[in-house]
Amino acid sequence: MAVSDRPGERDDDPETAGSRTGGVVMGGQDTLTYERARDELADVVRRLEAGGLTLEESLALWERGEELATICQDWLDGARAKLDAAVKERAERDTAGPER
Repeated sequence: MAVSDRPGERDDDPETAGSRTGGVVMGGQDTLTYERARDELADVVRRLEAGGLTLEESLALWERGEELATICQDWLDGARAKLDAAVKERAERDTAGPER
């Protein structure tokens, strides 16, 4: 039995596996940082690969993993968009020539 951050909950409890995020509530209320989502996703993968879970536990973890993968991808897409915008802005400044 794994221990959770929250009293009365276990990390491997399928009833709460999809709704907990290490203290951050999902569902539009708060957002995980990229790093926390990535770390939790790695833990989900580790637990699924270890086996020994019931079908219900495995499904709950799989669903949570899908949510976390989407969160991570959203962060990466946002970072890529910011980088692309910065590169474009710099290129436009460089081609405009010196300001007078």
